[in-house]
Amino acid sequence: MLPQDADGNGDNKMMDIDVICVGKLKEKYWREALAEYEKRLSAYCRFSVTELKESRSDDAGEEGAEILKRLEDDRYVIALEISGKELSSEKLAEKISALALEGRSRLSFVIGGSEGLSAGVLQRADYRLSFGPMTFPHQMMRIILAEQVYRSFKIIRHEKYHK
Repeated sequence: MLPQDADGNGDNKMMDIDVICVGKLKEKYWREALAEYEKRLSAYCRFSVTELKESRSDDAGEEGAEILKRLEDDRYVIALEISGKELSSEKLAEKISALALEGRSRLSFVIGGSEGLSAGVLQRADYRLSFGPMTFPHQMMRIILAEQVYRSFKIIRHEKYHK
């Protein structure tokens, strides 16, 4: 079971999940989809998205430097990386639950730009997660990630949603 802050007194710590990503959601339908998952997730965690400016060069290093500035030392960092470990929805839920039980309640998921993630960001990552060998648009990946985090909380709490 995950720590909760149901009464707001801070006795139990609510999980703090930040998605750090390169680029903005330009289309209204992506923004609306993300807003829906942010609303749903508010019952389970503090969920936020930090959008960083895309680099004009073909070098992931510039974006990587900006990402690293946002990663506080106490955050558990999960980099979305095509060569990372693939997990089922159930296993991702187990991972999030285990981190919470270990007292790792501050998570950052990182989604790079079109050039991927810099070596520095990958080195800083505590875990590399892959959603499979396919390539997805970065805007869509943000929504897929938010949905999977939401699904994870539903699985952890044994609530109806996941089949």
